[in-house]
Amino acid sequence: MNWDRVEGNWKQLQGKAQQEWGKLSHDDLERVKGRRTELVGKIQERYGIAKDAAEAEVNRWADRL
Repeated sequence: MNWDRVEGNWKQLQGKAQQEWGKLSHDDLERVKGRRTELVGKIQERYGIAKDAAEAEVNRWADRL
């Protein structure tokens, strides 16, 4: 899915993001507001992974949508 569409549909996609990354709280996802770089940063922070790995996870998730 195109990231512009993800941003536009963020309210509906928050649940799917929560399922994918259970360590992200509802508040985390509210603050992200569909912004890709913010989501990558939160995943890095909560999971303790490198930026490249977090970006790859986000890309795979968006492709599956």
